[in-house]
Amino acid sequence: MSDGTPADLFFDAAIGLLQRVREEEAEAITAAGTLLADTVAAGGRLFAFGAGHSSLAAQDVVYRAGGLALMNLLAVPGVVGVDVNPATLGSALERVDGLASAVLDNSPLRAGDALLIISLSGRNALPVEMAVGARALGVRVVGVTSVAYASQTTSRHSSGTFLKDHCDVVLDSKIAVGDAELTLDTIPAPFAPASTVVTTALMQAVVATTAATLAERGIEPPLLRSGNVDGGHEWNGRVMREYGDRIYYRH
Repeated sequence: MSDGTPADLFFDAAIGLLQRVREEEAEAITAAGTLLADTVAAGGRLFAFGAGHSSLAAQDVVYRAGGLALMNLLAVPGVVGVDVNPATLGSALERVDGLASAVLDNSPLRAGDALLIISLSGRNALPVEMAVGARALGVRVVGVTSVAYASQTTSRHSSGTFLKDHCDVVLDSKIAVGDAELTLDTIPAPFAPASTVVTTALMQAVVATTAATLAERGIEPPLLRSGNVDGGHEWNGRVMREYGDRIYYRH
């Protein structure tokens, strides 16, 4: 590890990754934002899914100030963050064949909707089957993943494919295999993961693009305001009444 404190070096690594996705994924971000705007304009619903720590970026765009009110979390029990004990059970569930089909069969997803699937490696059965199953339903899929895993690891799905192989749009987070940005002679393993920082930024960039695209078309984007500013609750109440048939986290 070169000169600088570990904190400095982590910030440098994260900023470098953010600069890469800004420059190299600009076209894909525009495509993803356009896809979501098309979905909203056509009366469709928006969903986000991620397993384990990838769920953090999915949750970050659901029911939040400045975000799209129509973004719903597609939750899979046992894999939303680290919400089970032992936490290793969540990792095991990501590798279970058929779990995605059971979730989709019992979800409100339907043709014309859009689903953002976040999976750093994109190699486990759950995200791969989620993408395959959603597209079979007529749902358009945006994948947020590290494409490097497809060339440096093997798939854990029976098809031998990765999430990136089953998406309408792919956003590459550029995260290196292993998700650890720093090394130190006195520490036996690499450390300091940056995937949450980068993936969350990618998600927010897509949401921002979606809102601006809708506005360009003369459609007021259904955005939420902070409940901690005057008039915020009233604003949100109006948006939720207007779009209540496409919002699921309030039921």
